[in-house]
Amino acid sequence: QVQLVESGGGLVQPGGSLRLSCAASGSIFSINAMGWYRQAPGKRVELVAEMRNGGRTKYTDSVKGRFAISRDDAKNTSCLQMNSLKPEDTAVYQCNVEGLRATPEGLLAEFGSWGQGTQVTVSS
Repeated sequence: QVQLVESGGGLVQPGGSLRLSCAASGSIFSINAMGWYRQAPGKRVELVAEMRNGGRTKYTDSVKGRFAISRDDAKNTSCLQMNSLKPEDTAVYQCNVEGLRATPEGLLAEFGSWGQGTQVTVSS
């Protein structure tokens, strides 16, 4: 079983910055992608940022130039640096990890795991 834990959320004023962290643990063999999603009340889940193998990244248009995703595969962690935050960035941010895990039988299996989410509130 692969577990994810997010941290770093909080209350920040418009224009401020936050850094979210995601730590994955368990029988992880390799990670193919780590990403961050967000959902505001009454709104759809949105992919914010994703980094696949080779450092290939994807950002939703509304955060380009303001957010940056990073990975440390040696530690199975991901960070989302959020700068120039806007009130519309207010949401629950959730980490997602996809990859291969080692089963108790010694085989490899695909996995996809989600963290519990961390609240980001941007307000004056």
